[in-house]
Amino acid sequence: MAIEQNRSHSDHYRKLTFATFLKSESPSSEETYHTDGDYQNAVSQRPSNASNASSSDYSTSSSSPSPLSPWNQTYYPFNDNNNMTSFQSSPYHKSPWIYQTRNSDFEDDSDNGLIGTIVREDGHVYSLAASKDLLFTGSDSKNIRVWKNLKDFSGFKSTSGFVKAIVITGDNRVFTGHQDGKIRVWRGSKRKPEKYSRAGSLPTLKEFLTKSVNPRNYVEIRRKKNVLKIKHFDAVSCLSLNEDLGLLYSGSWDKTLKVWRLSDSKCLESIEAHDDAVNTVVTGFDELVFTGSADGTLKVWKRELQGKEMKHVLVHVLMKQENAVTALAVNVTDSVVYCGSSDGSVNFWERKKYLTHGGTLHGHRSAVLCLITAGSLVLSGGADKNICVWRRNGDESHTCLSVLMDHDGPVKCLTAVEEAEEDSDGDGGEKGDRRWIVYSGSLDKSVKVWRVTDYAS
Repeated sequence: MAIEQNRSHSDHYRKLTFATFLKSESPSSEETYHTDGDYQNAVSQRPSNASNASSSDYSTSSSSPSPLSPWNQTYYPFNDNNNMTSFQSSPYHKSPWIYQTRNSDFEDDSDNGLIGTIVREDGHVYSLAASKDLLFTGSDSKNIRVWKNLKDFSGFKSTSGFVKAIVITGDNRVFTGHQDGKIRVWRGSKRKPEKYSRAGSLPTLKEFLTKSVNPRNYVEIRRKKNVLKIKHFDAVSCLSLNEDLGLLYSGSWDKTLKVWRLSDSKCLESIEAHDDAVNTVVTGFDELVFTGSADGTLKVWKRELQGKEMKHVLVHVLMKQENAVTALAVNVTDSVVYCGSSDGSVNFWERKKYLTHGGTLHGHRSAVLCLITAGSLVLSGGADKNICVWRRNGDESHTCLSVLMDHDGPVKCLTAVEEAEEDSDGDGGEKGDRRWIVYSGSLDKSVKVWRVTDYAS
């Protein structure tokens, strides 16, 4: 049975003084992770230098001493009769995933720490999305797998292009962005929750054929090479939903931002948004849309009436720098936008009268690859293999609560869901404290599951 040696909670949250941390030794060995160009860098195996926004001490942890043993055998969780039927109905009976049990020492502190791990035998994890008790994972195998309680629940497979982005709508539709420039649409069955079927792609075939007859619907991408404006011609790197407006936004390495209407899958706009690849897009407060690019800019777009149609117009360029913008996240409640960069910094802007730069969080030694917000928390995953957990305080400052250090490769994606109250112990800490289940995907071929709280220390 392939079970990673579980470590106690104290291994992940070990209190160190800042002076002790600076004196800690780092291994000299280096590990290089190569992908198709999405991330290609050498990262050293050393602890993060994450620091608080203030000068107080903070919690950190030790990195994983070694990857999983090659002598481990595959463990399948569906050994009882009740689960075997569900497992056999999965389209991927011979799964390339190794299933891990939950952390046996997790009960030492039920509020914070590592819950469990799922590891791929081959390939990297590039995208994650969570909906209620389900987790969707995308990788370079072209498969989208669905997990429930760390167990294989379902899966569906695309024909080409590994999965770089996943978003889920309230009506159980799943949109996936792929390396081949396509956006694929899937729908879950109401009668059989474990069954997902292909519902189409963006643009739809009907719209593609209709637009293709008009030469004005084409754009020149290089000499004597024209493509339809409504179709991405390079990797779809990011997706974001605004279900209130019924819109889906897609960003691509073709430098464009496209706007899709959810009701009929029509492409409403194709915007030449940046001078280089669009790495990240996120919808925010006041119907604003934020895009970040390899050209080093962070741009703000707003939907306004232009003539007889609603169009997105550029209203502000919040940042222009040499380093690429690699990740974005928005705290809608507090109207704050966070921006991660390839230099390891996280800048943030707050809406007051205007969007005003609030400061910079320094927690990573190399590129920030992903960002999410969860209540008052903001989590950043980096190429240094670490996840920094920050809390936005009442005085608008930020405190680094902890550094999660269990991955053996760059942390490529993060997602989180709030833990239901009935799942908590009832003691739950002080009134107003919230607990979150956080999923992290890495180029070490694993997905790790954590529990974090607003009061973690």
